[in-house]
Amino acid sequence: MWKTIRVIILLAILLIVGVNAWREMNQDWSKPILVLLHPINADGQASTSRYIQQISSHDLDEIQNYLQTQSKEFRGQPVAFHFRLGRELKALPPKVPEQPSALDNILWSLKFRFYAWNQHEGMDGSPSVTLYLNYYDPQIHKTLKHSTALERGRIGMVNLFASHKQIETNQVVLVHELLHTFGAKDKYDRATGQPIYPLGYANPEQKPLYPQKRAEIMGGYIPLSQTKSKIPNNLHDTMISRVTAQEMGWAK
Repeated sequence: MWKTIRVIILLAILLIVGVNAWREMNQDWSKPILVLLHPINADGQASTSRYIQQISSHDLDEIQNYLQTQSKEFRGQPVAFHFRLGRELKALPPKVPEQPSALDNILWSLKFRFYAWNQHEGMDGSPSVTLYLNYYDPQIHKTLKHSTALERGRIGMVNLFASHKQIETNQVVLVHELLHTFGAKDKYDRATGQPIYPLGYANPEQKPLYPQKRAEIMGGYIPLSQTKSKIPNNLHDTMISRVTAQEMGWAK
């Protein structure tokens, strides 16, 4: 009797997991997309805390407009993205391993999922995606480690500068990680940081090829030559390619 009950419970759990995984891999873009953003004082600085207190929902308008404009180009109508600032979190997400093995990646992924589950509260509602924004004072941290996001679970950890001067470059990083949660793949060489030709180029058919004028959002950088590139200043310096749109289900 108890064995049968345990089997039924296990099958029910597997069914729920399977359904959730299918939904994550098959996003219904006709429905509104709610993105919940939790700011975090990642370096513990008073300056970072002051910056977080000044963050406004209006800071997200440019991201929302960008995604609606880009999605309309492929779908004929814009995807209804909605961004909401959540409460500031005190607990930091688990650190990504420096030189991870496959096992390290799996363990970190499980830790991150547990962290996300542990931070969830009823007041958060049911967001499509949850991003944890780690803010750092740029006077102390000149460079930041790579951000990361998971398609399975629709969660991401985004490292950003706590500076009004860098709001626009922060937006580029945030959109890049957000698109990862919907299946978009990186299109740059991890060893060199250079965008991969032709997938990581905004206009791979341009003649002459260099310098490119914009960045493909998942390529990350604007190619200036075969070996040099620069960070886009804002979202207007980027675009979403058809390949990236196909990866997310915006295009066939």
